[in-house]
Parts: sequence; C-alpha cells; structure tokens
Amino acid sequence: MTLTSLHIAFIIITIIILMALLFKKEIVVPSVAGILIIGYIYSGSVIKSIQILNNALINSSIELLSIIVVIALVVSMSKAMTDLGADEVMMHPVRRIIRNDKAAFWIIGFTMLIVSWLIWPSPAVALIGALLLPVAGEVGLPVIWAAVAMNIFGHGIGLSSDFVIQGAPSITAAAAGIDVNEVIKASIPLWITMSVVTAGVAFFMMLREMKLNKDAQVVTKKEFAIKEIKKPGLARLIAILMPISFIADIVIMIIFQINGGDATALIAGTALILTCIITIFDKGVVQALETVTDHVKEGFKFAMKIFAPVIVIAAFFFMGSEGFAQKVLGPEATGLLDDIGLWVSSQIPLSKLSIVLTETAVGVITGLDGSGFSGLPLVGSIAQTFSSVGNLNIASLAALGQIVTVWVGGGTIIPWGVIPVAAICGIDAKELARKNLIPVLCGFAATIIVAMFLI
Repeated sequence: MTLTSLHIAFIIITIIILMALLFKKEIVVPSVAGILIIGYIYSGSVIKSIQILNNALINSSIELLSIIVVIALVVSMSKAMTDLGADEVMMHPVRRIIRNDKAAFWIIGFTMLIVSWLIWPSPAVALIGALLLPVAGEVGLPVIWAAVAMNIFGHGIGLSSDFVIQGAPSITAAAAGIDVNEVIKASIPLWITMSVVTAGVAFFMMLREMKLNKDAQVVTKKEFAIKEIKKPGLARLIAILMPISFIADIVIMIIFQINGGDATALIAGTALILTCIITIFDKGVVQALETVTDHVKEGFKFAMKIFAPVIVIAAFFFMGSEGFAQKVLGPEATGLLDDIGLWVSSQIPLSKLSIVLTETAVGVITGLDGSGFSGLPLVGSIAQTFSSVGNLNIASLAALGQIVTVWVGGGTIIPWGVIPVAAICGIDAKELARKNLIPVLCGFAATIIVAMFLI
C-alpha cells in the first residue's frame, strides 16, 4: 500500500504531539488542530471538519465514559468512607503487612497483577487504589511510584500476558493462524524478560529518586494523616463490609466469566451502593439524601477534572483505529495506524533483525491509539506473513508483537493510556507516563534481544 496525504498528516501531527510531550507542554491545542486537519483532508470542507471535531469529541467521551464513571463512583465511596473514618480502620491490618516503602511497591504491584489477571486492569485499579494507596502513603511510598507499580504490573505485566481471561493471546493467535496455547507458551520467556527488566528498572529508579529527594516521603505521609474516628463500631463494620463486597464481586466475575467493561460496571455499581449504605448508616436517612448527592458530585467533579483534556487528546488518536474513524469520518474510512503499520512492514528488507524490529515498530505504532488490543490482529497477521517468508517461529514473533502492542496501548507510556491509574492516584498522567518510559524502553530492549534467539 501507499501512504496518502491523510496518513502523512496523521504522522506529522503525532510527531508534533509527542515532541510537545517531551518538552512538558500541554497537547490539547495540537490535538484539536490535528482533528481539524484530518477532518478537512478527508472531507474537503471546512464546515464538515468542524463537525468532525465535535463528533470526535462526543465519540471519545463515549469510549472513555465507563472509566470516567467508575473513577467517579469509587472516589464518591472514598469520600463517604473518609467522613466515617472507615478507611482508617480498614488500613490497620494492612499496615502489618506493608511496613516500608520498598515492600509497598512490590505488594501493590503483585496484588494489582493478580487482580488484573482475574478481572482486568481497569476495575483492578479502582480496587487497589481504594484499598492499598492510603497505606502506601503512610509508609512513605510517594503516590507517583505507587501509580507506577499499579500501571506496570496491571496494564503492562498483567494485560500483556492475560493468562486467565486469554483475551489478548486469543486475538493474536487467531490473526496469526495458530492455536492460542502456542502463543501463550511462546510468550512466557519474552513476557518474563519484559516483566523482570521493567519492574526492576522502575524499582531502582524509585530508590534513586527517593534517596535524592527524601522530602517526598514526608509530603506523602501528611496526605494520609491519622484522624479521630467518631463512630468506631460503625467504622469497623464498614471496613469489613467494603472489602467483602468487592471480593464477592471478584468471585462473581470468575464464576460467571464477567470481564472487561462488564467487570468495570459491576465494580462501579457496587461502589455507588456502598456509598449510599455508608452514608445512611453514618448520617441517617434524611441527611443522607443530601450527603450522598454531595459525595457523588465530588466524585464526578474529580473525574471530569482529570478526564476533560484526555477526551480531546484521545479523540485524535482514536481516529487512528478503523472503528472509531468510521464513526467520525465516514463509513469508507480506514484505520490510519493500521495502514501506517502495514506500510512500515512493507518497506523493510527481510532479515531476522529487521523482522523483529518491524514487528516491534508496528506494535508501538498501533498501540498509540491507547486501546491495547486494536493492534493485535495486525501484529498477528504480520507475524504470519513474515514467518512464511523468513522461515521463523511464528508463535514467538506473534507473542513479541502482542507484548509490545499491549505495553504501549494498554497503556504504560502514553499519557492517554495511563489515565485510569493517574486518576485514582490523583496525579498528572503525563508525569506517570514519563516515569514509566525508561523502564519500559529498557524492557523492550531486553525483550528484543531475547526474541532474536527464540525467533
């Protein structure tokens, strides 16, 4: 295939946005300009391009709505628990396990990994954030590094393997024309390499930063200062009820095979019910009518403050996927990122190194839309094509593409992909993506080297 002016414009605008990020600048304006330019090139009409801008924002909001709602409702529940003091009571037993900042990093990470395997990273973020984040702050782990642990172990290590639900390997295997078990088996050494290197580098970067800036520990501790509990009996009851409710959710998800958006919906609904129950027990029915409303307002105010710019930024990159582009531009639109990935793969001379690097590059490119899964059919198909031409191990090549695509798009290194974790931790998404960048790039480098021996 050949690149059109539409593809070239998308590439140029993407580079401009990424450069702005590198210089720590906001990227809403270039994203708006990008949507207008893409809309004008596709339609040839200024009026139509303005309409495309609006439609892109609306559809972007729809894509992100489930995440916005779950974050808002979990924050609402957190407000109700904080008013009662149940959050403080609930943290007492956890403090016995998490005794210092180093332990907090790994416990948060591995807990996030296990829950992500069972129910998916997005609902796992809400659970882990509500349960473990306050304790991590008390033992001196800066919130940004708690977010890094949640992000790397959940959206990186957990989602790129997906051993339990098997959504990612199933898509990759189907596109590559092989059995899903082949992809899973081939991915294990690559996944272990990526996981160990990335998590290890992140941990040592955390230690280095905390050594250089010890004041960060003091600030974090102040955020979670111990407060007086006016109703200790009720607080203890709610501190037991809350985790039991979410554990029950996890059991239901496993038994009935509920995952993805449906799992997120179950978590969000449970959070809202708990908000009502906690407030009624704490304030009484009459006062709860007002107080629950206030909690929900605060939750949505927090969520929209975080997501408002992301809706605009994501709208541009979502246009790179075929389904979104057809909704916004028109039924004849194609997936720009997929097209660019195919073009890149067709321009590379064949050798083992070039094929491995191409599969990696295509994974990175298709992951830019922040989906994590939309690029899997392409990397699987390219693996099938390259393996027949170069007589390579198709399962290992497809697994490499899957790991890279999910780590980028799932999201660990693009700001519009790390929003769920950034929102629940109350930090800037761009800062979280920057913290993740060096560890993830180190992981990619190590994984590519190992892939050269397996493919």
